[in-house]
Amino acid sequence: MSSQTAVVSRPSSASRPALLRTGGLVVLVVVLALSVLLSLAVGSKSIPFSHVFDALLHGGDSDDALVVRTLRVPRTLLGVAIGVALGLAGALMQALTRNPLADPGILGVNAGASAAVVTGIGVWGVTSPSGYVWLALAGAAIATVAVFLLGSTGRAAATPVRLALAGTALSAVLSAYVSGVTLLDQQTFNSFRFWNVGALAGRDLSVLRDTGAFMLVGAVIALGLARSLNAFALGDETGKALGANLGRTRALGVLAVTLLCGAATAAAGPIGFVGLTIPHVARLLTGPDQRWVLPYSALLAPILLLLADVAGRVIARPGEIEVGIVTAFIGAPVFIYLARQRRMAEL
Repeated sequence: MSSQTAVVSRPSSASRPALLRTGGLVVLVVVLALSVLLSLAVGSKSIPFSHVFDALLHGGDSDDALVVRTLRVPRTLLGVAIGVALGLAGALMQALTRNPLADPGILGVNAGASAAVVTGIGVWGVTSPSGYVWLALAGAAIATVAVFLLGSTGRAAATPVRLALAGTALSAVLSAYVSGVTLLDQQTFNSFRFWNVGALAGRDLSVLRDTGAFMLVGAVIALGLARSLNAFALGDETGKALGANLGRTRALGVLAVTLLCGAATAAAGPIGFVGLTIPHVARLLTGPDQRWVLPYSALLAPILLLLADVAGRVIARPGEIEVGIVTAFIGAPVFIYLARQRRMAEL
């Protein structure tokens, strides 16, 4: 009888971590919903939650209703989408490179997007956010393809180290180009700096329509790679022995990072530390299993981004501090704390 009891108890004890992680996802969904409400209600002008719900459900033409529907709803939806994209891109980048200090910019995505936007402003006179979107997407895609080709030259495969080195080298070159153009042309600098700081303000739903499909496809690819990334983390030889197609995983992973980070950067400009810090927090909560790290990162990142955006509005009332600056202030100390821990979250 005791042996039967032991056999029966094993599945329940083994399923306990999965239940805890699932419960954690539910909690994060609730926290994200609360963050969305805060983003809709708090700003240079605070709006009661009852007025927010009334504007969402019944519309109206009052000042509060117009602020909620025309300004804060697009800003909040964009913040959620960009947060999901940056969280997934960061977790994916760290898994692909097996480097806990990697972030999406390591593939040259941010540098490629910035170089394309600077070129568009300086050469073609583009000044609208909708124009920046397509320039940044094209620049991110070209830079990532270039990094992948550089990392694949010669007989060796596109290993994580080769990709990281190629991305770092290309980022240095493109960053120098951006600095040169903006220093030589004051008008280009003035237009570029507002995009480069990373902000959710001043964007409408057209920006999300232009980039949302890219983020969605990238998110689907990233989540679909979770099992392959677990095998990938064991090393090339072990991964191959387990039947993982490492070349396919790398190629799809690079594509997903390009779509996610390229679209997010195109929509709001470069926003730092979200993709770098959030995957560490996710691994501390779930362990190294990518089947949990990826969805946790996809929920934690928009929470951080929305709360940072709200903090930027409250601190500098009646003005505001751009979200890219706030995430740097929040993310840098958190990342330093995590890096100094004896038991840093393992990949």
